[in-house]
Amino acid sequence: MIHLSVRIFQVVGILGCLSSSIYYLICLWSAAAFLMQRRAGGGAGPTPFPTKSLPPVSILKPLKGTDPDIYESFRSHCLQDYPEYEIIFGVSDPDDPAVASVRQLQREFPDRTIQLVVSPNILGANVKVSNLEQMLPAARHQHLLINDSDIRVERDYLRRVIAPLLNEDERVGMVTCLYRGVATSTIGSQLESLGISTDFCAGVLVARHLEGGLRFGLGSTLAFRRTDLKTIGGFRSLADFLADDYELGRRIADLGIQVVLSDVMVETHLPAYDLRGFFAHQLRWARGVRDSRTGGYIGLVSTYGLMWALVALIASRAAPWAWAVLAGTFLLRLAMALTVGRFVLQDRQLLRHLWLLPVRDLIAAGVWVASFTGRTVTWRGDRFELKNGRLIRMAPK
Repeated sequence: MIHLSVRIFQVVGILGCLSSSIYYLICLWSAAAFLMQRRAGGGAGPTPFPTKSLPPVSILKPLKGTDPDIYESFRSHCLQDYPEYEIIFGVSDPDDPAVASVRQLQREFPDRTIQLVVSPNILGANVKVSNLEQMLPAARHQHLLINDSDIRVERDYLRRVIAPLLNEDERVGMVTCLYRGVATSTIGSQLESLGISTDFCAGVLVARHLEGGLRFGLGSTLAFRRTDLKTIGGFRSLADFLADDYELGRRIADLGIQVVLSDVMVETHLPAYDLRGFFAHQLRWARGVRDSRTGGYIGLVSTYGLMWALVALIASRAAPWAWAVLAGTFLLRLAMALTVGRFVLQDRQLLRHLWLLPVRDLIAAGVWVASFTGRTVTWRGDRFELKNGRLIRMAPK
């Protein structure tokens, strides 16, 4: 009986390594396709439109609290090489600490149209979306762009992101962007950055390649038309969803128009997570994905190659063939991490943090298991229960 159990674990481990290796190869294929398109100038590349053809844009940035280097992130949006745009910040509390950075920005850039909207009403469990609904009346333009408060961008960001929306032949309804995380000196922050560059963004590229385009958006950038937002029910219809960026992109894709991935890379400056904070953030993200893309999320277990290689190694009592399986699986994982992180995302910190890759992958497997042990998440200090992607606010303990 024991011998049979050992054989089963060996077979399961080998099958897991096989499925993971296939996934890593698909990641490499998807990344190569993205890079070739970027080099060819296809997709969401540099704008071919003259300056006078670019439409005015309203940038909406909902805020709650401060993020690392938040002022520099705000400032990068004021330096855009773009003819006409406005920036609208929104808070639910007039005493929010982010207000001071907005006021400083208004003083430094008096020629920019920068507004601060206080959104006193809580319209749903997702305060960010509640703010957006109340910020929208202040927006003057038909082209809208939302990104998270901690996103930092280059000067040509707005030109390149808006351009695909002007291509009538492609019927583009939304443009979204990959992002890289800039880590602090803490291990938790470095693990978070490594996961973004070598796992999360790889999954986005695979979804784009296998599904013939995206059917969701990323909070790093969501550019779309006001008319399409109205058609899907406006921000208010999203006010109880945790993954509001995913849901917004999904609903726009359901209109029969494209969600395209720009070749623009943006940056998010990560908090100085300790290991507990890192795990809590990963668990919130994992439970959100589990509720939004249940089938794909369950399938993630077949991509944890290092975990399955260790299962095979232990079950075989460190047999030579199991060491060879571990080495082969790790080399494929390393190739995928370098291709996506270094060449696609151009993550300058990647090589410095790469030694943490096995640790990060094993933690990811643990988070996947832990995500099925409950339905609660903690977000910006508040506790919620997740049900069918929606947030239900829980009473404080």
